[in-house]
Amino acid sequence: MNEPLAEMLRYNRWATLRLLEACRHLSDAQLDAHMAGVSGSVRRLLLHMVGGQQTFALRTKGRQHEGELNGGSTWPGWDALAGIARVSADELVEIAEQLIEDETIVLPYMSKRPTFPKSFFLVHAVEHGVEHRTEIKVALAQQGVETPDLDGWSYAEARGFGAEA
Repeated sequence: MNEPLAEMLRYNRWATLRLLEACRHLSDAQLDAHMAGVSGSVRRLLLHMVGGQQTFALRTKGRQHEGELNGGSTWPGWDALAGIARVSADELVEIAEQLIEDETIVLPYMSKRPTFPKSFFLVHAVEHGVEHRTEIKVALAQQGVETPDLDGWSYAEARGFGAEA
């Protein structure tokens, strides 16, 4: 079991679900606004971020492009988006928990067969989540919207870490 990597993915799940919950009250104008320094609207970034989790889980199995969400997907609604986020995040945690020895994944792409360590897709999932959650928080802050604290200390508190010895 790769507990440290699984814990990183548990943080990723917590932070994504917390951000989704914080965004539920946004108006369509706030969701669709394009802000300076951000690669897309909040709505498109949420779709891309959650779809990325689906893709990373598939890539650990040498698969991709099987109908995952992406920035151009039709908005599925808050409950469906949160459900997809939860399921794909749980799958990534489970993959990490089962990763004892890293293995090589062949990921066919455009008539090529590049290889990657399975752990790379899990690390990329965490980085991808951090990057796009940060972009979303920047876009919200520019609109005067208070954003959730996604810091590691908040996660530790939510998990019950840091109790006095």
